[in-house]
Amino acid sequence: MHPATRLYHRLIDCWNRHDATGYGDTFTDDGALVGFDGSTVDGREAVTAHLAEIFADHTPARYVTVVRETRRLSEGVYLVRAVAGMVPPGRTDLEPAANAVQSLVATDTGAGWRVVLFHNTPAAFHGRPEAAERLTAELREELRRTTTTPPE
Repeated sequence: MHPATRLYHRLIDCWNRHDATGYGDTFTDDGALVGFDGSTVDGREAVTAHLAEIFADHTPARYVTVVRETRRLSEGVYLVRAVAGMVPPGRTDLEPAANAVQSLVATDTGAGWRVVLFHNTPAAFHGRPEAAERLTAELREELRRTTTTPPE
């Protein structure tokens, strides 16, 4: 697995563990986050603070993801494209309305791989319900494949 793909999985794992510090630590000092609602957060410290607020206020749903592509953009810069579903707290199935398409740009800083940009956008598929249903089915299969015990 490419280091940029591992970085993506680390970012998702930090979200699922509600680890704001770990999540922020995946970013470069000037990295940027574009959230599901379009909120933009610039800089590692701001990303960490933003996630700490989210995790302090409520327990967010956990991600189930499928990496679609890891592509070299230039020396030491990679794009990771993925899809994601979310399992709300106390539930064992996805909330299809929260399905998303994610993009991560990673760079090798010399001291490790870091996120330059993470972008998370709704997978609404306006006017194409069959596309939304296919994505939900794929993510449910990934959930079944990766879940050995019911989520907390």
